[in-house]
Amino acid sequence: MAARTLADDETRGRAYDARLARRLFAYVRPWRGLVVAAVVLITIQAGLQLVGPLLTRWVIDTALPARDTTVVTMAAAAFALVLVVQFAITYGETLLTALLGQRVMRDLRQELFAHMQRLPVSFYDRSPVGRLVTRTTSDVEALNELFTSGVVAGLGDLFTLAAISVVMLWIDWKLALAAFLVIPLVFLVSRVFQKYVRSSYREIRTRLAQLNAFLQERLAGVRVVQLFGRERDERARFDELNASHLDAHLKSIRVYALYFPAIEFLTTLALASLIVSSGTRVQEGALTVGTVAAFLQLVRRFFQPLQDLSEKFNILQAAMAASERIFTLIDTPAAPGTETTRDRDARVASIRERGVTITFDDVWFHYESAQGVSDDAIGPDARGPDARGPDARGPVNEGVRWVLRGVSFTVAPGETIALVGHTGAGKSTIVNLLLRFYEPQRGRVLLNGTNIREIPLDVLRAVMGYVQQDIFLFAGNVAGNIRLSAPLDQAALERAAARVGADRIIAGLPGGWEHELSERGAGISVGERQLLAFARAVAADPALLILDEATSAVDSEIEADIQRAVATLMQGRTTIAIAHRLSTIADADEILVLHHGEVVERGAHRALLAAAGQYERLFRLESGVAFPAALQVPTS
Repeated sequence: MAARTLADDETRGRAYDARLARRLFAYVRPWRGLVVAAVVLITIQAGLQLVGPLLTRWVIDTALPARDTTVVTMAAAAFALVLVVQFAITYGETLLTALLGQRVMRDLRQELFAHMQRLPVSFYDRSPVGRLVTRTTSDVEALNELFTSGVVAGLGDLFTLAAISVVMLWIDWKLALAAFLVIPLVFLVSRVFQKYVRSSYREIRTRLAQLNAFLQERLAGVRVVQLFGRERDERARFDELNASHLDAHLKSIRVYALYFPAIEFLTTLALASLIVSSGTRVQEGALTVGTVAAFLQLVRRFFQPLQDLSEKFNILQAAMAASERIFTLIDTPAAPGTETTRDRDARVASIRERGVTITFDDVWFHYESAQGVSDDAIGPDARGPDARGPDARGPVNEGVRWVLRGVSFTVAPGETIALVGHTGAGKSTIVNLLLRFYEPQRGRVLLNGTNIREIPLDVLRAVMGYVQQDIFLFAGNVAGNIRLSAPLDQAALERAAARVGADRIIAGLPGGWEHELSERGAGISVGERQLLAFARAVAADPALLILDEATSAVDSEIEADIQRAVATLMQGRTTIAIAHRLSTIADADEILVLHHGEVVERGAHRALLAAAGQYERLFRLESGVAFPAALQVPTS
């Protein structure tokens, strides 16, 4: 059976899980001072709940029969003072619990975000971003409610119940028992309520996660939605998801609408039982009117915490479900090697000084296991090479769709190797393995003779400059986007931009270097985004330069400028370039022609054209040459 993933939003655990609670309350430990202060205030508040009924009893039984207005005035003043103190305590308690909840939320969200940045790319291939957003927003908010309205307030309810019970039994145990007769019914109603609310809450969380995932995907792909005229269909789908979310909320509201009147009815029933049982005793003189009046107030205050505790139980249930999902995410193993390296700068400097030699040694890779598909789902024939480990040798079964098949090559410092081939041939996969976004199932990728599995990721990626085909720029100013790799001063930024011709683009932007880019760089052209990405790569001063069809979206004039800048940048650096336009890699030291994940040809541009193989056919298709390509070899 496949393991449970983050996509499974329904949690069916227990209402209280001690293991989860221990992990959860570990986040409270740094703020235990707030908890202690809140509990002290709540204890005082529980004691003050008794003052009003006891003053009422004293006034009715003592002051009024004696017609002592001074005592009545003193009792009223004391009651007013108690109300003021209760106001101050409630204010302090609310402030402290809110502060506790907010600080725990901050710490938890910070840990979640830091952990998600260390997760492998394959994790995001199978986890909708909208659901991850739900984890860090709504689920963490449920834990905030636990601390602000749940645990500490629940302790206050328990203290209040205990105090009122003791006082009621001390004043008159017979009346106390009469009031307590309906408690079993309260627990029964609360139990039914908890069952239905738990179910409706689970549905709400599931529907909310689906809604967030849908919104994230459709808003990210809004251009495609509009291009294909999908607005009406997507609106209908959103309406369906939104309606299901509404239905789940209405279900919980209906349950609450039944529960509170039921508890109110039982409270009234307890008061009626109290009045009936006390009537005869008051007539016989065995019980004072003041005592009955005090009991009526105490019973009303006794059932309020009982009702609140049922709500606290549901908050606890919601928090347990949320914490299970959050800790499932936190327990997802991070990509190996993501720990911070203490001597990172020294190791990076050493690699840059030596230069970078990249070796792919009999590398095989498929995406099925990289994306978390079990061996059973892949098939028995696929487990052979995987089971033997990444450095295994021997025959390979064909039970899976291998994206790379026995790829081997070496590129030395200062050399340029180009990867060409049809879409899906495995070019970008080679780059993904080199960057360790994925791990090969078989074979090795070496950097200066060391398996990159043994190199910390912060060191490995610090020596690489990567210009993607799909440029990603963050919302923020231009300087911040180019300065991603290292803390550079303004002069260094300007030099990096000038080397690739991006300085002219930046100078033309309103605000120049301080110009605020929209999300993903919206507001500037694709070609301008690519120029900024080149400047970002140059600013990183990489020892290994990776170009993934880096000039695909620029016009011929800008491309010529970039090619000149790249030629300068490539001097003394190892370069791996992916290209569909073969004219851009004619000067590469070696060209690898990939076909269905295999290297079918390799060599320099002239030699490959002369061989009249697949590269020559690709060149013909691109250039439109209808006669022997050997006659058309450039003289570069």
